[in-house]
Amino acid sequence: MAAGCCGVKKQKLSSSPPSGSGGGGGASSSSHCSGESQCRAGELGLGGAGTRLNGLGGLAGGGSGSGCTLSPPQGCGGGGGGISLSPPPSCGVGTLLSTPAAATSSSPSLSPAASSSSPGSRKMVVSAEMCCFCFDVLYCHLYGYQQPRTPRFTNEPYPLFVTWKIGRDKRLRGCIGTFSAMNLHSGLREYTLTSALKDSRFPPMTRDELPRLFCSVSLLTNFEDVCDYLDWEVGVHGIRIEFINEKGSKRTATYLPEVAKEQGWDHIQTIDSLLRKGGYKAPITNEFRKTIKLTRYRSEKMTLSYAEYLAHRQHHHFQNGIGHPLPPYNHYS
Repeated sequence: MAAGCCGVKKQKLSSSPPSGSGGGGGASSSSHCSGESQCRAGELGLGGAGTRLNGLGGLAGGGSGSGCTLSPPQGCGGGGGGISLSPPPSCGVGTLLSTPAAATSSSPSLSPAASSSSPGSRKMVVSAEMCCFCFDVLYCHLYGYQQPRTPRFTNEPYPLFVTWKIGRDKRLRGCIGTFSAMNLHSGLREYTLTSALKDSRFPPMTRDELPRLFCSVSLLTNFEDVCDYLDWEVGVHGIRIEFINEKGSKRTATYLPEVAKEQGWDHIQTIDSLLRKGGYKAPITNEFRKTIKLTRYRSEKMTLSYAEYLAHRQHHHFQNGIGHPLPPYNHYS
């Protein structure tokens, strides 16, 4: 969650454990998102396909903990005891994991926007129409209209996140996604409402907030396992880490590609912040960092404001099967 959005102060990065953190492996208050666009997600693979990840971290609807990881299932990671400081297994050259075809890493919008360096000239999959569809789904839900029909953009499967921000300062308002590849039509429909209504860090979204919203769709691509925990580029790669905490339990956590750059963090600060978000409370040493299993990935990101959505819809009102009146335009207060 963003600094200033819910009264959460920006996280202080330190290799020392947070004060008063001698307790269990659950996330503490320091495990909240810091930074307006920080996206953190929970455990991968331990929750099964379709696990809902709290957008900038934690399992959706995750009760007391707003940290960015899930506890492992029973029998995973075993009880207390020592922590092996050996490097992660299968530590070879980066291994490309099974994902859709390679994609560029950008953060486009309807207006020209800065984008990350691209490995090639492959056409972007993410589009403004995807953000419009998310606005359609949310608008129809809040006003009780029939949900929009199947959109025209591609229905290929991708891991995805839907992020909502609000106001001129673009405070985080909700962000939940999944690392399980989902068909985009059903995936965006599901995570539009999940991120808007079920992010446990925020109350459900209301009609009054619509005119001040920004919607971002992130499609995750190019997953690679790497040996060196520093083998990723700030502003280009998202990272997902897996580590064994001080109680011997496996934990994972992630930051989307834009987080480190927007927070002004270097590699070490990002890794240490992610460990704290994952509930690691012991002192962070360089030896421990070397035991982290790190996966880097890229994303395609599109962001649309409510005003841009209205302008787009005024020209393509029925093109996407929308059967409800256009929402009234409201200027920002």
